[in-house]
Formats: sequence, C-alpha cells, structure tokens
Amino acid sequence: MRFVKGHGTENDFVIVPDPGGSLDLTPAMVARLCDRRAGIGADGVLRVVRTKAMGDAHAAAADDAEWFMDYRNADGSVAEMCGNGVRVFARYLVDAGLAGPGEWNVATRAGLRRVSLGATGDVSVAMGAPVPLGAGQAAVDGRTYTGVRVSMGNPHLACPVDEPVATLDLTRAPSFDPEVFPEGVNVEFFRAVGDRHLEMRVYERGCGETRSCGTGTVATAAAAAIDPDTGTIPEGVWTVDVPGGRLTVTFDGVTSHLSGPAVLVAEGDIRSDWL
Repeated sequence: MRFVKGHGTENDFVIVPDPGGSLDLTPAMVARLCDRRAGIGADGVLRVVRTKAMGDAHAAAADDAEWFMDYRNADGSVAEMCGNGVRVFARYLVDAGLAGPGEWNVATRAGLRRVSLGATGDVSVAMGAPVPLGAGQAAVDGRTYTGVRVSMGNPHLACPVDEPVATLDLTRAPSFDPEVFPEGVNVEFFRAVGDRHLEMRVYERGCGETRSCGTGTVATAAAAAIDPDTGTIPEGVWTVDVPGGRLTVTFDGVTSHLSGPAVLVAEGDIRSDWL
C-alpha cells in the first residue's frame, strides 16, 4: 500500500491513494497507521478516492468533484471535514498529477469544498459559512470556560481566555456536556493578541491536542468576529497563530476561506506483512 506523509501547519496526515475505492480502511488500520511509535504517525488519514467510487450516498457530488476526501481521525473514527486536511489533499492531487493548479471542488462528508492553489505554495479552501449555535461550556483542569458553539460541518466550541494559551493544560480532554455535544466536539481556546489577530490551541475529538486545526481555526475566528447584537459575522480578514504556524481566515459575507501552507514531506510503501 502506497502512502504519502504531509502536513498543514503541522497538523499531519497519512495520505493513502485509493482511486477505485477498493481498500478496506478499517478503524484498526487507521489507528495503526497513525500510531506515532508503532506506525507512521499522524493526526489522521486522508484516503484519496474518486467520488464515483464512494457509492450512492455521494453520487450527486460526482458531477461536481472528481475526488472525495475520506477523512479518518487518528483513533479510526470517521470525520465530516478537516480544513488542513483538504488543503493537504489538494496539494497531493496536484503533486501526483491527478489535478491541475487552479480552482476546483473536493467532495467531503460535509459537502463540496472549493480549493484554489498553484503548482507550489499555499492552498486556499472555501470552508462554507460558519453556523453559530449559541453558548457552550468546557472544563479544563477544574476551570470552566464559556464559548461559542460553531458548526463547520463538524462541531466546535471556541472559548476565549485571558491568559496566554500556552499556559493551558491540554494533556487531558476537556470535559463537556454530552447532551449538548452528542457526537463529541473539537474544543478551541483562543486569545486576542492584536487587531483581528488571535492565538489558538485546540483539542480535537478522536485525536487529542493537535498542532493545528483548519475547521477549528475558522470556528475560532468566527467566534471572535461575531456581532453580539446581530449574531452575524462581519466581512474581514483574521490571522490565527497555532502551535504549528499561521493561518489566514477571510469572511466575505457569504462564506469563509482558509489559507495557509500544505506540505508533502515523504512517500513510500507500507509493508504487507506489517498490515
């Protein structure tokens, strides 16, 4: 089985080419691949499959997107969407000659995502309009934080903090109300460090703390930007610093755009006897 290793602001992935959709990517296999000591190591797996091979559930998307990003968390669970993952996915398609530079759609479980990229350099993706869902709470190390619940096709809780985010203890998962988040939640903690400039850390469901989270970055910028009187998100450009680097979020009044690096670092073969 071939693989490529890549990352977007150090949110890293094992990319598995499977154009015909023949690979049985079990949760156990995903967990083994993502194991940082016994496997390749990653925050998740990106299976590269043609949309038409995904079956009837995604047949409608095949007319608008040749490729489907089948994303799995490091624990093997299926995820709806990954903002850094889709940028790395797009960079892989161009690098492998499966798509050309320019603008085109990628199909995901959260719907179509339009990417824009050159032959090299940063990748931008239209992430869809963030959907604020009201207040929510998470607790870390005995302290409760109130934040904004935001849907980016997957669930987020973005919590503002007064202290530098580096001081938070995220070695254990934040606690939350499972009745409010029945499918789990990605929890972001953020602090303003300038005009439309934030620092953020994130604890991802199914992964633990990661160096970056694309959907979480957009959800965090949305939580910081939201007008408390109208509940709307004004147009503007936000800079978000994560432990793995810097991302840019743009709100244009219709959708959101996430821009940043997408880097491919290695490729090779997974031994059949190990599988």
